Amino acid sequence: MTIATRCDVLGLYRRIFRIARTWQSLSGLTDDTLKEKDYIVTEARTLFKKNKNLTDVEAIKICIQECQTRIEMGLHYRIPYPRPLHSPLEVEKSTKFDDIWRMTITSPTSIRLFHINFQP
Repeated sequence: MTIATRCDVLGLYRRIFRIARTWQSLSGLTDDTLKEKDYIVTEARTLFKKNKNLTDVEAIKICIQECQTRIEMGLHYRIPYPRPLHSPLEVEKSTKFDDIWRMTITSPTSIRLFHINFQP
């Protein structure tokens, strides 16, 4: 890991904890706010610990991009939890000519965070 990459990762880690410190739930209830703050901190620690041994520069860049995407989505929608995305991985369609079209849709960036055995 280069020094610049390390600074980016540590900056994201600090940013997440700053967001958690000032987080306010949409409902405005104290219990909901505390649960969401706890979730943000726990999720960040879990994912950063899981990926702390990455050495491949490209894999690290992908994780940084995923982290930034998740932060921006959370701030925009004011929901710290991952948004469920419903997209088919494979779609087959048969026409009257018996042609089969196969369309493979790559999973969005934010989905890869939640796969246990993620290998970029």
